[in-house]
Amino acid sequence: MRRYRWWIGGGVLLFVVGLIAIFVFSGPGTPPGPVRRPGPPGTGPLTIVTMGDSTLSGEGAGDYTADTNGTGGDWCHRSPKATVFDTDVPGIAAKVNLACSGAPAGQVALGDVKQWTEPSQAGQLAGLLKDHRVAVVVIAVGANDDPHFSALISDCFQAWFLAGNAPCSNAIRATWQNRIDAMVPKVVGAVADVKTVLARAGYEPGDYQLVLQSYAAPIGPDIAPDLQNLNGCPFRTEDLRWVRDEGVTALSAGLARAATQTGARFLDLSRAGRGHEACSGGADAGKEWFSRLTLQLNDLADADRASHALQESFHPNANGHAEIGRCLTEFLATALPSAACLSGSDGNLHAAASVATPG
Repeated sequence: MRRYRWWIGGGVLLFVVGLIAIFVFSGPGTPPGPVRRPGPPGTGPLTIVTMGDSTLSGEGAGDYTADTNGTGGDWCHRSPKATVFDTDVPGIAAKVNLACSGAPAGQVALGDVKQWTEPSQAGQLAGLLKDHRVAVVVIAVGANDDPHFSALISDCFQAWFLAGNAPCSNAIRATWQNRIDAMVPKVVGAVADVKTVLARAGYEPGDYQLVLQSYAAPIGPDIAPDLQNLNGCPFRTEDLRWVRDEGVTALSAGLARAATQTGARFLDLSRAGRGHEACSGGADAGKEWFSRLTLQLNDLADADRASHALQESFHPNANGHAEIGRCLTEFLATALPSAACLSGSDGNLHAAASVATPG
């Protein structure tokens, strides 16, 4: 009888152990694995959006949309040849350009700042999110804030006329870093507002890629003397060298700091135009990726348009936007936190893990 009870007890024990094993390895107590989100929330096509100023609006590429070519005072100059339309990101079905020529960081951010009659780009993004699933946001902004890069180019243009005066870069160099330092928090604020808009719409950081890009030098010292005038690039050699080798590089380093502070990825364009600057092609302007001094003569006959007759000058042209779009596409396909657009052996721009530093 004692032996019989022993077998019963042993059987019960084995039964209980078996139940515990089943419960542990397949029962409700097993912690579920991480659930992967299907991508950006909401409805609509997967979309890439560009925001910022002329670098992304398409200034210099021509064929501007009628509504941004002076209509009602809107001179944002958005072009169908802008960078975003030269990207090719798998899965992206829609490409939207919110960038506006001349835009400061304040107009990219949330708030009441307008550029050429247009309201906040971050506010426009909020409206877009209602029927688009945004997978990529690319921002280029800052040059129109404290650096006043367009005004810098204009100052250097004027210095060419005044041969007896010092090169424009002499005066600019003294305050350039301070101006960049003052720009950085404004760019940080604008990028932060873009992230806020996405968060309010239910986006998590892993739902989209956020890229802050810098600027390419549109001019450089390696140009033919017969184009260093009103026929193309009226700048002194000293100023051309400063813009390419110092000014744009320091500006890019400041934007790299802003990207780090906001958690954005960074695309360095400071050396993207080397060998393809305005007037570098000599008799063959087709080799250039930036517009030369460009005067729209027809605009001079219209008082409302005359002040914009030179607006296209010294910006990426259609070739330049195509090259930047190719580089951006490559960058988005990597996991690199930062990269630089550099010319490869094939003569085209490619994303390389090599960000420039000033000095």
